[in-house]
Amino acid sequence: MTTIITFADIEVLDRGGAVRTWPLITSETSRGENELATGISIYPVGAGAPLHSHNCDEQVLILEGEGFVEVHEGGKDVASGVLRKDLVKDDTAYVKAGTFHRYQNTGETPMRILWIYPQAYVTRTFGDTGVTVEHLTAEDAMGGR
Repeated sequence: MTTIITFADIEVLDRGGAVRTWPLITSETSRGENELATGISIYPVGAGAPLHSHNCDEQVLILEGEGFVEVHEGGKDVASGVLRKDLVKDDTAYVKAGTFHRYQNTGETPMRILWIYPQAYVTRTFGDTGVTVEHLTAEDAMGGR
């Protein structure tokens, strides 16, 4: 089944911490016919995602703004395996499933990202609590963590 979405018609999700998300291709928008999940999130100045991992690989493309990605290759508590890379418009990051990581806006304008997951069902496991939640649910909050 083909899915065509008009951006203006997407219901914006408040992710907490003033982070907003526009789900693009999800099980809901494609009536369960999707084999990937995509969306756009905007992080205000100074905002970021908490340290987390996913049950699948992830690609993030910076559409606007600047920030960094921090990847914990050796696990969330192993300092020696931490890679931090500054990112600007058109830079991308690919993070393997189960790898703890986070993104942070360090610029003077909002950071807009496109995220892509190669499967329909996505979870997030928070590094600070170990709690796993379904992606884009109310429990999958960016702020207040």
